[in-house]
Order: sequence, then C-alpha cells, then structure tokens
Amino acid sequence: MKYYRFLLPAFLLLSIIGRAQTKLTSFSPGAIWPDDKGVHINAHGGGILYNNGVYYWFGEHKIAGDAGNRAMVGVHCYSSKDLYNWKDEGISLSVSPDTTNDIAKGCILERPKVVYNKKTKKYVMWFHLELLGKGYSAARAGVAVSDKVTGPYKFIKSYRPNPGQMPFYPALTPEGDKINCVNPAHETDKFFCRDLPGGQMARDMTVFVDDDGKAYHVFSSEENYTLDLAELTPDYTGHTGKFIRIYIGHQTEAPALFKRNGIYYMIGSGCTGWAPNAARWFSAKSIWGPWTYHGNPCQGQDSKITYGGQSTHVLPVAGKKDAFIFIADKWAPKDAIDGRYLWLPISFKGDDIEISWVDNWNLDIFKK
Repeated sequence: MKYYRFLLPAFLLLSIIGRAQTKLTSFSPGAIWPDDKGVHINAHGGGILYNNGVYYWFGEHKIAGDAGNRAMVGVHCYSSKDLYNWKDEGISLSVSPDTTNDIAKGCILERPKVVYNKKTKKYVMWFHLELLGKGYSAARAGVAVSDKVTGPYKFIKSYRPNPGQMPFYPALTPEGDKINCVNPAHETDKFFCRDLPGGQMARDMTVFVDDDGKAYHVFSSEENYTLDLAELTPDYTGHTGKFIRIYIGHQTEAPALFKRNGIYYMIGSGCTGWAPNAARWFSAKSIWGPWTYHGNPCQGQDSKITYGGQSTHVLPVAGKKDAFIFIADKWAPKDAIDGRYLWLPISFKGDDIEISWVDNWNLDIFKK
C-alpha cells in the first residue's frame, strides 16, 4: 500500500471523483491532472525522458501543507505513451530515514532530471539538493543511478561542482572578459572566487544530452546570479571540470534547455521566491556560447508572470517536427501538493520563439 496517497486533500480527491477512467485527449494548463488512478499527478519541478516509445515524467513528490516544500517522500515517476494519460509508476528515488544521509527525509530535493546513458546502459538522475536542517546553504548537485527507467534509483553522492576549476573560454575571448579573482570585474564575481576551492553553488538545474551523446548540467550558481553550463563525464555521473558562465550578474533560475535546427535554446526565470515573474530566453550556435539574451518569450495577458508559472523543462515531441512543449510549474507553497502544471506549445518565428496561453489544446496544434 502506498501510504502517501492518503495525504491528498479531500477537495482535490472530490474534484476528480469519476474522472479516473476518463481517457484524456488534450491538455488543460493549470487544471487538476488525474493519473490512471484518478489522483492528481504528483511530479513537480520535473523533467521528462522519452525511452523506447514511452515518456517518463520524474518530479518532486509533494505532501499537503508547508511541509510539502521539503522532501518527505522522494521523486515520483509516471509513464505515458500519448502525453495526456499518465500511469503511476511509484517512487523512483526514496528519501532516507537516516538523518545523517545526504538525502535524509525532510531535506530539500528539487528539479530531478533523468537521462539515459547509451554506453553504460544506466539511467542517471540529477537533482538540486539542500541538506537536512541547513536551509539553502548547501547548494549541492545530487546524482543517483538505476538499471531500470522507473527505478529504484540508488543515490551515489552530492557535492558542489568543479572545485578549483576556472571557466572555459572560446578562442579569442578578450582577457577583460575572463574572470579575475584579484580584480573582479563584476560584484558577483566575488561569489565565484569565494567558492572556487570547494566548488560552485548548484541550485535550480536541468540536464541536457546533445546529439553526440555528451551530457551537460545547467544550474544556478553564485547565489543564483549566474548560470553555469558544465560538461558531464562520459558516464554522466560527474563533472569533467569544463564549464562556462552564462548571463553573469543577473539572477536566473529554472533553466530548461533544448535544441532545434542546430541552435541551442534555453528558457529560465528571474528570482522572486515562490512568486512568478517574467520568463527569459537565450540562444547559442554552440553549446559553449556565446549565449545571447532575448527577453521574455511569453505573449499576451499574464505574460509578465509566465501565466503564474515557472519553467522546469522543454519537451521535444517524438516524431513531430518543430514540436516542443514548454513545461512550467504553478507553485502552491502554502499547500505544496496542490501545485499545478502549465504545458504550452512553443511556436517559432524564424529562429525566435514565442509562448502564448491556450486554455485547452492537443498535439494537433503542431500540424498548423
């Protein structure tokens, strides 16, 4: 018996009674989204892996109330063949009852992302981790692995990435653009230099696997003032030491990275706590930059608050050209389990992107 099912508030259960067996054929952003058992999907701040014809959604399992903002259960997994209807696959990574464990029950474990390594045939999960009782001071990246996509995943380690390593700079980069810990060019460079010996802070994050099989970890660093994009080792469970800094000195969270027609795109948000803010997007012709800031991709009413949500993932739809779904979370910090999901289609204007609100839509929108 999965005890955590009974933590769902009565009003949520009542709102979806009778819908458990109803087959969905469209997305309704912000609405209750029942799984195969009629329970609102519990996979917040997550990402989706497409594997052997099936989509797997991994996200933070929340419980009711403020306590749900901490990891009381672990990472939840769901599977789907059509993206509308999701089967509950259970908890793929469980927190530990051992209070000395890095992923002890009550720690903060956020934004889990799973990728598949074709060489090792392992599924690798990365997440942002804050140690039990330490608030947001640890700022670590955690990693776990599994032989099976749905888990269980075995926690390996958590740490701050790239200790003692300086950023990578493309050829011909002016010396004045490189970080100098003796005479920092930016006020926020001091955070990088402060953390250099022990590794850089790693908070909101995503993982991206490129066409050549190389994987990259993108995370908020330097007190969230800079994004780091770091190369992972061939087995995807560590960092090589090669990384760049993106949008230095501007607080950016919630990175979501994807690729189209040889161009790399990234969507993120500002830093305003649980309150929503305007999304922002970047593009680059090389994973190593330079990355160009383009402003807010969202259009229309409530675009300045990303329709009440915050980015977590961009999903390429398998088998469809130029079909990408912007996935965001509408947080409910006072009752974390009532968080909602905003899935919206991304449209392209040449190499630019736009996101608009749609009350209800399906994948046929990409045929237009």
